Amino acid sequence: MTRIGTSDLDVFPLALGGNVFGWTADRDASFAILDAFHAGGGNFIDTADSYSAWVPGHTGGESERIIGEWLASRNHTGVTVATKVSQHPEYKGLAAANVRAAAEASLERLGVESIDLYYAHFDDAETPLEETVAAFGELVSDGLVRYTAVSNYSADRIREWVRIARDLGVAEPVAVQPHYNLVHRETENDIIPAAEEFHLGVVPYFALAKGFLTGKYRSTDAEADGHSSPRAAAAATYATPQGLQILEVMERIGGAHDVPLASVALAWLRAKPAVVAPIASASSLSQVPALLAGATTDLTADEVAELDDVSEWTPADM
Repeated sequence: MTRIGTSDLDVFPLALGGNVFGWTADRDASFAILDAFHAGGGNFIDTADSYSAWVPGHTGGESERIIGEWLASRNHTGVTVATKVSQHPEYKGLAAANVRAAAEASLERLGVESIDLYYAHFDDAETPLEETVAAFGELVSDGLVRYTAVSNYSADRIREWVRIARDLGVAEPVAVQPHYNLVHRETENDIIPAAEEFHLGVVPYFALAKGFLTGKYRSTDAEADGHSSPRAAAAATYATPQGLQILEVMERIGGAHDVPLASVALAWLRAKPAVVAPIASASSLSQVPALLAGATTDLTADEVAELDDVSEWTPADM
């Protein structure tokens, strides 16, 4: 287990992404994935109130509701659930009234008394940050939320959030959720230093680069690899000569540990400063073992350094 920032939340060093629940994984498949993750020691689940509003016929909150039904049916205790606010169609932005209403709606869907970790999903330039910080602080003081966090915030805005929280005397964030993986390392230049400055736990999303770091995409033409979804097209953009070189190093390291590429990608993130638990999702039961192995495989210092060296490049516009 590992501690999230300055909180008392001890979690498995991998967060199971809930973005697929109710989307590419139906209720039964989601329950099977959650069961396998929990059986393997997993106790940290990440979702958002907006998942999966982008699916035709969905309204948002589908993922939270499935997680809530799973928690109730299994009577699990000690599971840490993180969710987010600002993108649900009915609760856009981070105005105080909206934050409160969205949190109450998430609590109802999840069926819990309090949200363990509540993220501001995206910065809201139209709402004064003081208003948002105060609203999050009230959620904590009123017992609706245990700890607060930020996602997709710049380092400057993270620093401003902390300053305001200290001035107001309200709860400070304990975690930050940035885009971070072996082919997207800009986070190391700004977010990681801010996280270390304020003792924030880093919970990276897109840990597997939309699937590229599983080794599934070996051509910049996704359809040539037999994949035609928008996600596949995004992942395939990484399949340049240098991107493939990263996969080659990962394969060799994975062979040394007898784990697949996905496990290596997650293990590398876990070895980075301030990282608590990468987020990775599984659309099928067969994908869960690789995620669990990523949480338990420890790379050597030389292996981390080799991956650092080969991944110093990042594709343009990614």
